[in-house]
Amino acid sequence: MRMLESSMRKVRFHGRKLAIAGAMLCLATAASGVMVIPNLFPFLDPTGILSTYNTAGPIVENTPFFQSLGTNGRSCATCHIAGNGMGLSTQNIQERFAMTQGHDPLFAAFDGANCPSTSSNDPETHSLLLKNGLIRIPIQLPATAQFTIRAAVDPYGCAIVTDPISGLQTVSVYRRPLPTTNLSFMSTIMFDGRETIAPLNNGQTFKANLITDLMHQAIDATTGHAQATVPPTIDQQTAIVNFEMGLFSAQRADGRAGSLTDYGALGGARNLSGATYYPGINDTLGADPTGAKFNPNGMTLFSSWENMETDNERDWATIQARQDIAAGETLFNSRALTITNVRGLNDNPALAAALGITVPIASFPGTCTTCHDTPNVGNHSLPLALDIGTGHDAAQESDTEIANALAQLSFPGVPVYEITGCPNPFAAAGQPSTPYVIYTTDPGKGLVTGLCGDVNRTKGPVLRGLAARAPYFHNGAARDLNEVLNFYNQRFQMNLTDKEKSQLIAFLNSL
Repeated sequence: MRMLESSMRKVRFHGRKLAIAGAMLCLATAASGVMVIPNLFPFLDPTGILSTYNTAGPIVENTPFFQSLGTNGRSCATCHIAGNGMGLSTQNIQERFAMTQGHDPLFAAFDGANCPSTSSNDPETHSLLLKNGLIRIPIQLPATAQFTIRAAVDPYGCAIVTDPISGLQTVSVYRRPLPTTNLSFMSTIMFDGRETIAPLNNGQTFKANLITDLMHQAIDATTGHAQATVPPTIDQQTAIVNFEMGLFSAQRADGRAGSLTDYGALGGARNLSGATYYPGINDTLGADPTGAKFNPNGMTLFSSWENMETDNERDWATIQARQDIAAGETLFNSRALTITNVRGLNDNPALAAALGITVPIASFPGTCTTCHDTPNVGNHSLPLALDIGTGHDAAQESDTEIANALAQLSFPGVPVYEITGCPNPFAAAGQPSTPYVIYTTDPGKGLVTGLCGDVNRTKGPVLRGLAARAPYFHNGAARDLNEVLNFYNQRFQMNLTDKEKSQLIAFLNSL
């Protein structure tokens, strides 16, 4: 901690050193007692400083986003913290549990505990939230589902609840809250796309449809997570969505490299707010509406740091740190991956047609930007839910590469589901049909659509502001970016050296 504080006192902004104690005094309280967060206020995170740019000016915490509109004391801001880039870190969760002895609204039993029947504030009953930052999401399986699901492992006794009248099953999955910032780059809402009621795949309808989707999401979050008995009014929905759509969050400074906008670098939230975006931009599968071909060099924030020179010995450490970030960006764009057994890619007819082969595709080369194609943002610019293996049950995983990758993670103790009735998406053409059983901790989009082809598939989130919101992946299985890189290195045969891993981590922490 002392090392971090010492490093952060040296971070420069606009030609002056940032004093931590002085910065903390910048939070202002209006005469009415309402908290005001100045625009681009610097929040310390584990590797530097994060800030949020609000196009409407300072964040004034007197709008419906910050108000309890339900029955359990929660607001949107309960799970979407400015200091965590409008996301939620386990550090924040653990501190709030300790300070309130588990009585903060975040720990409402409905979905903040491992099971809703819990009435105790024992940390063990909230272990998934405290250890992996997971909120319980109950999803009713459609009656038309193409598959059968049962709980193979049910550690808390509430994995599947069957309605005695309709016979419909409600399945509990445990997921990380997604940030309510950088929403102008969305191609789908929620990990499984369940709130994308109007498609976000056309530039002409994008903004109107995004507002429709986010207003719908505001209703479901209020009546669900906040347990409201009535939905928010149109005015309240509009205020929430207008606030969210004005937010852009990104890392502002690095504890070693200093300001992420020095010497031509394009980091930070203000630069992010001006990023060019439209649905399909730089699409991996060639669906960019302008006809432009996919460019794997999707990240260009720190290219000006690639060949920096130092004038004196005192600057050497800072220059080296900046060169490491730039090298990590280059690795993100260009390091070869071998992509195998990814649902949404290796079984994708559009990709197979582009490659001139048939599905399933045994393997093909790619880079990080194959999946994270939106330039300088990092999500996919069109809906493309994927299954890279993070939701698989490690104990039952038959693919050696995936099993070895999962062994790099701190996998949460969530229920395991057995899914039957689906064909093997990677079976060779003409291969006899054999029983195919899927063991998964999260059926993903398949729970929403009921389609075999959607099982285990989830979206990749925007990568900006990563340093402030550990842990990572939809289920919080990676405690830090080191575990993320170890997983990818094994899963996609990247063959990274320790130096290259550290450079990629430095880059990801600077986003």
